Amino acid sequence: MPRALARYLGRASSNAAVYTVWLLTHSNRNRSSEEKCTMSSSRPSNKLDRFPNPQPARDYAIHMEIPEFTCLCPLTGQPDFAVFELDYIPNDWCVELKALKMYMWSYRDQGAFHEAVTNQILDALVELLAPRYMRLTSRWYVRGGIYTTISAEHRKRGWKAPTPVDLGTLRSEPVRPFSH
Repeated sequence: MPRALARYLGRASSNAAVYTVWLLTHSNRNRSSEEKCTMSSSRPSNKLDRFPNPQPARDYAIHMEIPEFTCLCPLTGQPDFAVFELDYIPNDWCVELKALKMYMWSYRDQGAFHEAVTNQILDALVELLAPRYMRLTSRWYVRGGIYTTISAEHRKRGWKAPTPVDLGTLRSEPVRPFSH
C-alpha cells in the first residue's frame, strides 16, 4: 500500500472503506478473469443443498417467504416478478437457505410460464428433501391487468397431518419485520 494512502487511512476510522475498496481493486489485479469469477459467493446456481433435520421425530412446520423471484415471460421475453411462499414439514432433510436463494436466482434469465416454474421448483425440492408435506405458492405481480397465484402441494404417501390443538384466540399479533 502506498505511504500516502496509509497516512490518509490513519487520520480517520471512516477511511477504512476507502482502504477496503483499494484492497479489493488491487488484490484482483494479478488474478485471471476465471479466478475473479470463482471468488464471488453470490452467483446463481441450479444446485440445491440440504442438511439433516434436527428433530426428525417431530412434525413441525417451516415457512419461508421468497419475495424477489424473477423469470422471463417465454412469449414476450419481459420479466415476471413473484413472491414465493414455501411451507413444509420436513422428514429427514431441511433445505439449506443460501442454496435455495441461489437456486431461485438461477431462474432470472430463463423463460417460464408461471404454472410450469412453480411446479418445477416444487418437484426439485420434493426430490431433494422427500418431505412429509410441502406446499409452494407463487403470487405473481400484475401482468396485463391480471394477478396470478399458483399453489402446488406434495404429501408423502401414508403421512397424515396431526390434529391441530386449538389454543383459543390470540390477543396480539406477532411483529413482522419490514411489514410497512
